Amino acid sequence: MLAKLAVIVILLIIIGSLFSGMFFMLRDRGQSTRTVKALTVRIALSLILFALLMIGYWVGILHPHDLLPPHH
Repeated sequence: MLAKLAVIVILLIIIGSLFSGMFFMLRDRGQSTRTVKALTVRIALSLILFALLMIGYWVGILHPHDLLPPHH
């Protein structure tokens, strides 16, 4: 349960970084590097989240589910 909560929190932070990048892009009109920094943070968090998902699957903390029931 803690792993799922961590994934959701990181996703919310990623979305917040995306919106802050949009805000800085509209407000600064290309006069500062805040947009690039916000989007760099978003990319870094996305890569970290991907790595954590892969590690969580590898160690058995996270389990994928199928949309279709298993065939017996």
